[in-house]
Formats: sequence, C-alpha cells, structure tokens
Amino acid sequence: MTTLVPDDAATDILAAPPPGLGLAGLGAVSLDELVALAALQTRIDRKYVLRVPEARAVLALLTEREPGVRVLDVDGRREFAYESVYFDTPDLTSFHLTALRRRRRFKVRTRTYLDSGETWLEVKTRAARGATVKTRAPHPASGRRRLDEGAGFVATTLDGASIPGADDLRLAAGLTTRYRRSTLLLPPARPGAPAARATLDTDLTWLLDEDAPASRGAAVPDLVVVETKTGSTPSCLDHLLWRGGHRPQRISKYGTGLAVLRPDLPGTPWRRTVRHHVAPSLTTSHDWSA
Repeated sequence: MTTLVPDDAATDILAAPPPGLGLAGLGAVSLDELVALAALQTRIDRKYVLRVPEARAVLALLTEREPGVRVLDVDGRREFAYESVYFDTPDLTSFHLTALRRRRRFKVRTRTYLDSGETWLEVKTRAARGATVKTRAPHPASGRRRLDEGAGFVATTLDGASIPGADDLRLAAGLTTRYRRSTLLLPPARPGAPAARATLDTDLTWLLDEDAPASRGAAVPDLVVVETKTGSTPSCLDHLLWRGGHRPQRISKYGTGLAVLRPDLPGTPWRRTVRHHVAPSLTTSHDWSA
C-alpha cells in the first residue's frame, strides 16, 4: 500500500484532536462486516448540520435506545482523516447541474484516507427516485489531484449514467475538502429491512486554488455533518433527529464549499445552509498557505 506524505494542511488535520462525540462506549464493527451488512452503494442520503453539543446529545440518546449501534473500528481507531479533491469543468458543469437539481447530475472526486494513504477515484451519479449511485476505482495517491489514466473510467461511468457529453468534459482539480469521519452501523429500522450507516464528519476544511501561491480556505471546527445512508426506509437515527427538531439540510461539501469561497457565483440552494449553519462558525482566509 502506498503511504501518502501529507502536505502542511493535511498534517494539521491529522494532528489536531477532534471534538469528542461520545463514541467510546459503543461496540466495534470491522470494515469487512460493515461493508457486508451495509455497503449501500445505491442508497438514499440525508444530511444534517449540528453543533458539537447537539450531536453529542443525539448520539447519547441513540446509544441509550438502540443498543445494536456499533462504530467502525480499525486497529483501535474510530476517527479517520479524509481528503477529497473535486474535479469540474472550467465553467463548473458539475456544480451548476447540482445547484439546479438536474436529474443527470454528477460529481467526480478522488478520496484519500490520510491515515493510510489509500486513494480512490469516485464518481457519484443519480438513479431513480433520487438514489445516489457511487462507483469507484483504485487511484495512485501521488496523483490525487490528476485524473490521468482514471479519465477513461470517469468517462465510461458518466456515459453509463447518461450524462450528456461525458467523453468531452474537460475535468480538472478544483476544491479540496478535509475532515475527520466516524462511521456508525445502524440496526435495521424494521424486521427484514437492511442495516443502515451514518457518517459523522467533524473539523471540516475547504481549500480552493490549492496549487496557487495563496489559496483561499475556510473551516467550520464546531460543526458536525451527520449523513444517514439508507435503503428506502429512514433509519433509527433519522427518526431521533426529526424528533429533536433537526431536519435534512441542503449541504454538499463541494457545493457549500464553493458557495463560501466563491461569493461571485450565482445564488445556490446552499446559501440558506451557509447563512443559518455555516456562517456563524466560519473561519476564512485568503492566504491559507501562510
């Protein structure tokens, strides 16, 4: 396995202690078992934005009411550092298709697990009834900001999802996100239903123009992005969040990051999320490399 040598910004997220979410008392699940029980490559995603204390309270109630909840544990680690590099065209085709809620929208990114250096090239498209379909292939860690030989995989996947002009898209690296993630295995919502997953993302950082001498960056260190990944039936965590007054939010790490760092872009569906959830805790810089 290739070992990634993190740059300075990646080193920061690896070194900084994440806010505790009270997961230490949960039972463990291995990666193999998690994938076997809840791979959910085609799924319904629901995202919520909470403050750290709110997330702790919801998770405490979840573990009290649902003793079958387990947390992904790899060699004693329950929180993992991620980096995603998003690829788009010069006129931001992927961004605008998502902002306009087009049926044939897509995202292309590399995802690197910073603790190990393992990197994947991922393509996300939409299936019937709003389900998300994620297709991925191994990718060299050293080329995480380039498609290179992965360009054929991207074009084939997008063409298979009926994305117009899939062979002619000029995709290049744009926004980078870094964050810490914990993953929960949730018991079935009803007998016979599949298990579900939920991810808890903290220490979210956005970086734009990473290859430029002075990059624009933003961070929201006191927010937790909770994302449930289910079949057609909402999970036990969704129901707890709804009872607590938390509703699914329009937040895309890519779309929201560009909305924060590119105020010149036209109004987007993420502006409300930025105003009400992101802006109150936002730290920004126009010289993120300093």
